[in-house]
Amino acid sequence: MERKMKEVIKLERESVIPILKPKLIMTLANLIEHGSDRAEFVKLCKRVEYTIRAWYLLQFEDLMQLYSLFDPVSGAKKLEQQNLSPTEIDVLEQNFLTYLFQVMDKSNFKITSDDEIEVALSGQYLLNLPIKVDESKLDKKLLKTYFADHPHENLPDFSDKYIIFRRGIGIDKTTDYFVLEKVDMLIGRLWGSLLRVTRLDKIFARKPRAHKKDLKKNDDLNSEEDQDDLFVERIRLEKMDLSVKNLLRKTTIQEPTFDRIIVVYRRAAPKSETERGIYVKHFKNIPMADLEIVLPEKKNPGLTPMDWVKFLVSAVVGLVAVSGSVEMPKADLWVIFAVLSTVVGYCAKTYFTFQQNMASYQNLITQSMYDKQLDSGKGTLLHLCDDVIQQEVKEVVMSFFILMEQGKATRQDLDLRCEQLIKEEFDESCNFDVDDAVEKLEKLGIVARDSLGRYFCVSLRRANEIIGTTTEELVLKAQQGVMTNP
Repeated sequence: MERKMKEVIKLERESVIPILKPKLIMTLANLIEHGSDRAEFVKLCKRVEYTIRAWYLLQFEDLMQLYSLFDPVSGAKKLEQQNLSPTEIDVLEQNFLTYLFQVMDKSNFKITSDDEIEVALSGQYLLNLPIKVDESKLDKKLLKTYFADHPHENLPDFSDKYIIFRRGIGIDKTTDYFVLEKVDMLIGRLWGSLLRVTRLDKIFARKPRAHKKDLKKNDDLNSEEDQDDLFVERIRLEKMDLSVKNLLRKTTIQEPTFDRIIVVYRRAAPKSETERGIYVKHFKNIPMADLEIVLPEKKNPGLTPMDWVKFLVSAVVGLVAVSGSVEMPKADLWVIFAVLSTVVGYCAKTYFTFQQNMASYQNLITQSMYDKQLDSGKGTLLHLCDDVIQQEVKEVVMSFFILMEQGKATRQDLDLRCEQLIKEEFDESCNFDVDDAVEKLEKLGIVARDSLGRYFCVSLRRANEIIGTTTEELVLKAQQGVMTNP
């Protein structure tokens, strides 16, 4: 089965380092020549992690304490015990959102923009139904108030009701026969031909959505201006040449995925009640074209008004064509049969396609609840807090290693060297966050700048002396002492 044209989505490279921290540290340590220096480096990595964890401890504790008041399960009772006024509660929930957005930023999550949403939903993958959010069931005050005080660029249109954070890009492939989908496409193309012959295509034509810059359909991806971007190919049935011959062949389709998705929203409260619960849901490996499955408060899908119009128009077209053929002096039965078959086939195609899509929709929703939903509420926040620490430790360790092994560097050179090392040693690509890394290194006191603005680091032994023995090390020594002394 041949594809008509490659469909490639251009995305910005992620800032997150896609390497497990233990693997990163041990790989870097093994690149150090002397064994004693390797031991000092591993010790430094542990002290860096303990120190960074301590820096964030109070902030994370405040975040968790605030969320306990807005947990949809138990937050209402805790708010009653606090005996707070509505104004005080408003202040606390805005403080929670401020902490949450800071943690999301530190964990390299980005708010999805309208352009990204439009690119993601410009195609179909496994979900082929129009899914819409029941906005009457969502609160419109919480996020609107936050963004009024904390302006963000390129916010999506729905940002007053819910917000979608995304991080990481992956690939999802599905291989199947897709018989019904292929039959549906063939009938759809036949219907399109009939509309063009009857000149009704202008009535049903939809205006194509314009994508500003993110979606490219071009086989030539080697231009210099695109070297810093990530290109992911989307393979869809709609873009393939279909024939009766390959209807029974297995076909592989491919869709880029958002590796992690976090959705934040609040349900609307009944008129006689006040709703304070804030929902934080965490998903993994969500195909871009099926992004609707993570939307909150989805309406049950059904036949669209356009589908009903098509039903009526197709019936009218069929009756007119048949009556016209019958009134002819020599009625051509084959023409009548062809027209009726096309009309009936289209109506049957619409009905059975809807039933098939409904079954697929229910399966996808079930899968998103059991397989793709990682956690929600407090569990998601705990995961984010640990994720922030892991990412920052990796950034600091990588930057210090480069300065230690390759000498002085400007901020830009350090950024490029870190990205190059990640590519060479781990075959991974990322947009390294050098600004945050050098800020932490300077705060630790183990990196400084010379008169030319270049960064340099102290020796490994001196770096360990500057940070000093951490509380965690003292506890470990005490535990070892208890174990060795009966």
